[in-house]
Amino acid sequence: MGGKFWTYAKWTLRIVLFLFVAGFLHYTLPQHDIVRITNTYNRLTTVGTENSWAYSSPDSGTAEGTTTRDIRFVDTAFPDGKVMVYRNEDTGWVWPPYFKYDSSNLQAEAANLKSDAANPKWVVVTHYGWRLPILSIYPNAVAVREASGPDEQIIPWVNIVVLALLLFVVVMIRRMWAQFWERTVEPAAANVEEAWDGVENRAGGLWGRIKGWFSHKK
Repeated sequence: MGGKFWTYAKWTLRIVLFLFVAGFLHYTLPQHDIVRITNTYNRLTTVGTENSWAYSSPDSGTAEGTTTRDIRFVDTAFPDGKVMVYRNEDTGWVWPPYFKYDSSNLQAEAANLKSDAANPKWVVVTHYGWRLPILSIYPNAVAVREASGPDEQIIPWVNIVVLALLLFVVVMIRRMWAQFWERTVEPAAANVEEAWDGVENRAGGLWGRIKGWFSHKK
């Protein structure tokens, strides 16, 4: 029973850690959407404790206060008709490290690329983050450019490089840990076991002599 419990606990911890890392990477790494820009505007938006983690720090964007900010937004539509709303905030030098300071320029570029359904102009919006309507969270657009069409193929080179580097780091850490375990932990455990066996042998010999002494007295 105890062995099964620790096996379940170990796998549960691994799954939770994997989901946390996967969610962190999915939120942080850049994503690309091919959309049609339908509107650009500014809106006073309330940022509370439940969603402040998804917005830039006040000194990085157009902050009006600690709870209400004048934030730029970009309304878009996908080729299949679904819609998406992006916020347009500077990230500054804080996390995630996009070092974005050109929100005004990006807003002007987005406004210049607006189109209607009759004459669509398809645009690639590079962004990070999630759209969670229940928490009023929007992905942050970091770049816009005109696309060759709604079916343009985009290779996520940044994601490929980052994930490859992370995989390399994980493999190296595992190898270093395996070498550390083989060269340090296992010899130390063997020495402890050998020392314990010696103690048991000496204790057994002493106990045998004591029993023999008492038997001789009788």
